[in-house]
Amino acid sequence: MTSPARAAARTRLPAAPALAAGVREAAWLPAEGAAEHLSLAEAARRVAAGSAPFVCHAGAVARRLKLSRVRAFDVLELFAFVRPARFCVPSPRGLAAALLLPEPTTLAEEASALIAIAQALLAELTASPRPDAEAVARAMVQGGWAWAEAVLTALGAETAFAGSRSVEGLRVWRRLADFEEVPSPPPADSWPVEPVEARARLVQLLGAKAEPRPQQMQYASGVAGAFSPRERVGEPHVVLAEAGTGIGKTLGYIAPATLWARKNRASVWISTFTRNLQRQLDRELDRAYPRRADKAANVVVRKGRENLFCLLNYEEAVNTLAGRLEATDATALGLVARWALATRDGDMIGGDFPAWLADLLGPRLTINLTDTRGECIYSACPHYRRCFIERAIRRARSAEIVVANHALVMVHAARGADDGGLPTRYVFDEAHHLFEAADSAFSIALSGLETAELRRWLRGAEGAGRSRRRGLQERVEGLFFDIPAALEALRVLSQAAAALPGPGWRQRLVAGNRIGPSEDLLALVRTQVLARNPDAETAYSLEAALRPPVAGLIEAGHALDQALMLFAAPLQVLVRALSERLDAEAATLDGETKRRIEGVRRSLLRRACEPIAGWRSVLQTLGAETPDDFVDWLQVERIDGREIDVGLYRHWLDPTRPLAAAVLAPSHGAVITSATLRDGTGDEEGDWAWAQARTGVGHIAVSPVLSALASPFDYGQQARILIVTDVSRDEMRQVAAAYRELFLAAGGGGLGLFTAISRLRTVYDGIAGALEDAGIRLLAQHVDALDLGSLVDIFRAEETSCLLGTDAVRDGIDVPGRALRLIVFDRVPWPRPTVLHRARRQAFGGRSYDEALVRARLKQAFGRLIRGADDRGVFVMLDRGLPSRLLTAFPPEVPIQRLGLKEAIAETRATLASPAP
Repeated sequence: MTSPARAAARTRLPAAPALAAGVREAAWLPAEGAAEHLSLAEAARRVAAGSAPFVCHAGAVARRLKLSRVRAFDVLELFAFVRPARFCVPSPRGLAAALLLPEPTTLAEEASALIAIAQALLAELTASPRPDAEAVARAMVQGGWAWAEAVLTALGAETAFAGSRSVEGLRVWRRLADFEEVPSPPPADSWPVEPVEARARLVQLLGAKAEPRPQQMQYASGVAGAFSPRERVGEPHVVLAEAGTGIGKTLGYIAPATLWARKNRASVWISTFTRNLQRQLDRELDRAYPRRADKAANVVVRKGRENLFCLLNYEEAVNTLAGRLEATDATALGLVARWALATRDGDMIGGDFPAWLADLLGPRLTINLTDTRGECIYSACPHYRRCFIERAIRRARSAEIVVANHALVMVHAARGADDGGLPTRYVFDEAHHLFEAADSAFSIALSGLETAELRRWLRGAEGAGRSRRRGLQERVEGLFFDIPAALEALRVLSQAAAALPGPGWRQRLVAGNRIGPSEDLLALVRTQVLARNPDAETAYSLEAALRPPVAGLIEAGHALDQALMLFAAPLQVLVRALSERLDAEAATLDGETKRRIEGVRRSLLRRACEPIAGWRSVLQTLGAETPDDFVDWLQVERIDGREIDVGLYRHWLDPTRPLAAAVLAPSHGAVITSATLRDGTGDEEGDWAWAQARTGVGHIAVSPVLSALASPFDYGQQARILIVTDVSRDEMRQVAAAYRELFLAAGGGGLGLFTAISRLRTVYDGIAGALEDAGIRLLAQHVDALDLGSLVDIFRAEETSCLLGTDAVRDGIDVPGRALRLIVFDRVPWPRPTVLHRARRQAFGGRSYDEALVRARLKQAFGRLIRGADDRGVFVMLDRGLPSRLLTAFPPEVPIQRLGLKEAIAETRATLASPAP
């Protein structure tokens, strides 16, 4: 951009420099003059001296400059104000693409692009302001938001009154519409979906111009069997369907699911594993509901309360901070206000709230405004009629399709779904994750964090600090004002909560001045874990077997059990009092009071009765053998050397048993599908046995319908698998060099998967600069100041970028085309040798169990590589120790070579340079 043009573009912009920070150097574009290339140290000096530049993601820039924070004009904040609840990739290129501007390719171009991005956003605000924009900006300016004056100028507002102390613009709850009550739906009909109907519906969804896909038609016909009428209780119609990548399974099951829902006037719950997959499924449903109004009425993305924005929490934050806003507070509350008035459903975790905004502004006034505290007062809340949470629950009752995640489905079913009834039909996509989801959903954690959270829920905030965190008695005593026994029970509960860890419990465990029976037990758990581990000084989490216990552990457990027993009677009094009031006053209670009583009753059961019962079941067996179906162990959880939690854990040996009992057996039908259900040994009977064992199907009374359709891709032409034989997996300089040269050979588009965070960080430090010199941006989980979803978004959008990550990346990534063309494993992904894994290994087959898990991980990773008929991809293992018997995880037609690094680099370059078949 020429200097005069740049000067014109700044007519409404602050006269500030622009800063783009790389791994080795930075580009600095002054308000007047040419761009400079600076060392990171010099850029840090200028920022620390008081310069407030234009940047993209101030947190990431601060990390690059090794500063605690950067005072800056962050264009991401401006985007969030101008385009609330709208998606963008949080990078200069991503913002440029969203605004239809030329995409920068160098640091200097990125610095210049920041100015163009800001100018375009302000121009857009001038052209199409929303009614609330000026009011929100006025509230933000008093806290010192960097963009406030420029935004008010763009809106044509007088800035002379910018110092007004009013926060009226932040009171968004006054501008939200009330929801309408909907009656509970009648019981579902039981009309089947015939295979021919499923195929016809699929044709309708695909449209007239779609290419013929016979396997997709076959898939849709097969899964339609799950929508047949159930004949006997406990005998659902289950279809176990493996569909290779490229089959089109999502639309394949959406076709019969939407058809059944419409025919039978009932909901089908479609469950996935990750938030990214929920978003993708939601987009696919646009085909079934192309009209926005129809989709709003018939599709609900359902998540737990802890994911959804709480208006009462937000009001408390606004009222607490009014009149003394700091810049960060003003920015956070203002941008949340803009989002709240534009959001589709109030989903702050994986919905339309930008995850990078929480990274920038911190969780306190962003994602911590969700209902994480468990303090909902239901109809007593002044915002009840506008509540996003209550709105979602009501919409789900009448929706045709409810998109959920595996964990929510399991908890929803196990608790009897007393907020709206259980669905009769499920689709479990990415079903190879059902085992892990059930493992988490049905486990017991007697930990410092969990027990301290119960104390806080019962007693409210203790000690200094600003909070509306009231105790249980303050929240619900209005329901018991005429029941003396219940009021006394509330008082007793508050007293009993003193046995649980109070504020500062972590520090007391380390210092040895613990208070109460729970801290006594946790201190001994910590002592045992540290004593039994040779690497007790490591920065990572540690665990130990429960038996044999250190001296005093059993006695401490029994003492805590006796303390927890004191909760039982008052909780029973409260639950009984609520139930009796619902019964005795059924004819006179208004709807909102009745729902509040039901809500409080549910909270008592879920937040107190259930966890206490679980903890006591663990404590009562400390002196005996663990029950056969369970595994117990102790753990000290650490993050980067900082102790986060200490606890005693109990998991099911086979968590698919409660999954089958709570979810599958009571249902009428379920589609259980994935591209990687079977083990892949080549033994068909054994492969299907593995699929049934990992999904819970083996624990129901009927045999499932089995279906397997291979991917339509020509893997023999499109993919290569390379096992590098001359890189020592334990020599990190060799591993880093291999990653560097392979990523360079691919020209980007590389995904590096690691078995340990420490190895990932070492490789990142060794190769990021060299890749940047070659024009390849390196992204890394646990290194960059960005959440995983944002990292994947950038990786997907920028074809020359590379990404380093752990298993969480492998599980959640879906990157089509050339953006992902190379996958590199640092070593064979053997399971971590935890106490829980050791028990399962012994129970489920020893070495064969380990190998099945490795095959599954390799198969899932490879499945991410080729997503279309035009893709080409290379899969590299930097571990010569990969056994040949595990290679059955890959399609049999893929060429597999064992070769040196030099040859692997050449093969990678040649494969990715050749045209698609």
